[in-house]
Amino acid sequence: MKSLPDTGLFKPVPSRTEAKTDTTSRVARQIQDLEAKARAAKTERLRAARLAQEAEAPVALPRKAAPKLAKKG
Repeated sequence: MKSLPDTGLFKPVPSRTEAKTDTTSRVARQIQDLEAKARAAKTERLRAARLAQEAEAPVALPRKAAPKLAKKG
């Protein structure tokens, strides 16, 4: 009997453990992506708040150094 040529129409079905592993990996990547997006958003929000606070703060002039006293004797 002749074998049928491989046409690439059907993908091999992964085993049960491979399917679970793929699902776990995909979910873990999604969680990491969500955490990274949340971290980036928080960083941007805090940076904008810091820059706004620095813009409103008065500029402090540097103080002159106190004169040094000579040691006696």
